[in-house]
Amino acid sequence: MKFIADENIPLKVVERLRREDVDIESIISTRIGLKDEEIARICEREKAILITFDKDFGEIIFKKSIKPFGIVLLRIPPKSIDYIFEYLKWLLTESKIKFEKKLIVVREDKIREVRID
Repeated sequence: MKFIADENIPLKVVERLRREDVDIESIISTRIGLKDEEIARICEREKAILITFDKDFGEIIFKKSIKPFGIVLLRIPPKSIDYIFEYLKWLLTESKIKFEKKLIVVREDKIREVRID
């Protein structure tokens, strides 16, 4: 499974996830400054799951009818680099969640899955 981290995901988190064998790249490293719609289209084209703190992607999916391959919307408090890393490491490597064609809304106390196809 391929993941793309939005600009609001710290680069140090992405680097640490790579060391855990997660196939992830950061928009910061490759395509900084893109509009959200462009990022969603890249994810659709590359069959990659977007990881973001930006809740505007919900509007892109449901109002603009752009259907990325999948989105993980983090609604957890960004307490620290370690906290974000540990949460994402668990989510991406240990949870049994299927990310394809879904909006996954992640909170500290629950995870909600919404189909987006």
